[in-house]
Amino acid sequence: MPDLLIELFSEEIPARMQARAAADLKARVTDGLVGAGLTYAGAAAFAGPRRLVLTVQGLTDRSPTLREERKGPRADAPAQAIEGFLRGAGLTRDQVEERETPKGAVLFAVIEKPGRAAADIVAEVLEDTVRNFPWPKSMRWGAGSLRWVRPLQSILCILTTEAGAEVVPLDIDGITAGNTTEGHRFMSPGRFSVTSFDDYAAKLKRAHVILDAAERAEHIWSDATNAAFAQGLEVVEDKGLLAEVAGLVEWPVVLMGDIGEAFLDLPPEVLQTSMREHQKFFSVRNLRTGRIEKFVTVANRETADHGATILAGNQKVLSARLSDAKFFWENDLRVAKAEMKGWLQSHENVTFHNKLGTQGARIARIAALAREIAPLVGADADQAGTAARIAKADLSSEMVYEFPELQGVMGRYYAMKAGYPQDVADVARDHYAPLGPSDDVPTAPLSVAVALADKIDTLTGFWAIDEKPTGSKDPFALRRAALGVIRIVVENGLRITLSDLFARKAENGEDFEEKSKDLLSFLHDRLKVFLRDQGIRHDVIDACLAMPGSDDLTLLVTRTRALSDVLKTEDGENLIQGFKRANNILTQAEAADGVEYSFGPDVKFAETDSERLLFAALDTAEASIATAMEHQDFPAAMAAMAALRGPIDAFFEDVKVNADNQMVRRNRLNLLHRIRQTCLTVADLTRIEG
Repeated sequence: MPDLLIELFSEEIPARMQARAAADLKARVTDGLVGAGLTYAGAAAFAGPRRLVLTVQGLTDRSPTLREERKGPRADAPAQAIEGFLRGAGLTRDQVEERETPKGAVLFAVIEKPGRAAADIVAEVLEDTVRNFPWPKSMRWGAGSLRWVRPLQSILCILTTEAGAEVVPLDIDGITAGNTTEGHRFMSPGRFSVTSFDDYAAKLKRAHVILDAAERAEHIWSDATNAAFAQGLEVVEDKGLLAEVAGLVEWPVVLMGDIGEAFLDLPPEVLQTSMREHQKFFSVRNLRTGRIEKFVTVANRETADHGATILAGNQKVLSARLSDAKFFWENDLRVAKAEMKGWLQSHENVTFHNKLGTQGARIARIAALAREIAPLVGADADQAGTAARIAKADLSSEMVYEFPELQGVMGRYYAMKAGYPQDVADVARDHYAPLGPSDDVPTAPLSVAVALADKIDTLTGFWAIDEKPTGSKDPFALRRAALGVIRIVVENGLRITLSDLFARKAENGEDFEEKSKDLLSFLHDRLKVFLRDQGIRHDVIDACLAMPGSDDLTLLVTRTRALSDVLKTEDGENLIQGFKRANNILTQAEAADGVEYSFGPDVKFAETDSERLLFAALDTAEASIATAMEHQDFPAAMAAMAALRGPIDAFFEDVKVNADNQMVRRNRLNLLHRIRQTCLTVADLTRIEG
């Protein structure tokens, strides 16, 4: 079985496209090979600045011969019908069989498709892959029609067996496949031939190219952290930047440089953002002071002066960049100290949304809502209003204009310089959180109040103007805002009735009432996703959503987790079966008799010990559940409900519900109603599957 090696060699591929491109190359080629009848043992794809590579091991050497039988028209059918059948089968009249059937003589075509050599199939699949590759952006060059992300320079395509390597015959717009490639552009110019993937990878490394992006990233991180550690420093972790830089270099050489003394007092976030965005530098932090004091850059080559010239050039460019950042910082500080109101007033002239007014109007709404939320989360209403009004002041600052990702972070610095208390200033930074599912949620009462007000204003505002997420489109990040509300409420254990907040926030009066219900339903859908990610079944969530108080997310989640836990026990699992049996028998009897068996059953009509025990068990369970529900102790309520498992099982094993004695039958059906009602006070178990 041959092994296949493909390399598509081009000018520099943007780092952000490489991982996806490698996955697409693997999927499209292997799917094409399998679709053509070949099988393989394994495959792996790699990407770098100038190449996409695929290795396929254990490929079959040819596709199997296929035999297909087609039934045609009757032998005496009109000539036009017979000709159409022959044309479709690609055969002549004397190549088809005539067979007797109950409907007379019928024509049959037996078509054999001989297997094809792997090389022919690979050439066909690879050409289709190259010509239809799903680059986010592509270009044409020269006079050809081929499109690629950057000009494609060469194609390496070989099949390797024990007998040696065979070049797959292939020509795409004048680029003929071969068995050669290039190493590093500067450190190992010139082409060389390869005979297999192992030979290819080894020769590339000798030619100063590390093929595997993960290996390049590990090399960069290891060298950078070791260099920092040697000076008592640490590299600030940045996985996104590491992946990007690993896609920019074939032979990473880590260099550490100094940041000019004039810039060391800039906030660390400013230094880190400026160096990452403009220079692709890693920040190096002093462990004792927390200051960013050095940087790490990654060159794509070794030099005779060990990178001194490269570092000098980078430091010169960095100084120019940081001079701009320092100017923004100092100018913003002067404004913040003098009068932050100027920034706040400027928001009146900035449109937030053409149907939702200006940024200033939005800030006023958030401040009013934050004041209402504050007592619910243990914050001072006046401070919450103040914090909300200044939380977005930095949107008018020069620094945030240059680096939008620093919004909030800079606001905290400016608020502190303007003399606001620490907890008020912290709100500027914290009220945006959480931005992602792994981000921490705010926990300080003031930050919680403003963060909730900000997100609820966003949700109710866009719901009021019917701008909701549709399918995969969510231009205003409303799903993220909803998840933020959920996480802030649940992870802080807040007891907040969302419907009340929606009603207070709504500016459309009665017109918003129905939209408020729809918004709550949207939040419930996001909550389902949130809880399913924690291993809670959807039917368990539905069983609790059906209960009163579903707009109290903390109450809802506590109930859901308690029900999920009890259903994982043997008693809980069996109780569900007993409940369903009781509910089904009762429902069928009520439908057949046309009455509702909801009158209190009487123990004096019990004929068996199991009935009497069930009465006693229900008395105990009802009392325990009532007390637990009064205190919203759902685990205790679920445990009391699960304790009914044994008495219900014994009842059904010992008793025939539909007894011949009608008085006994009615009493037992009323007893089933009592079982149903007792369980339904805890959760809607009718929604539990299984």
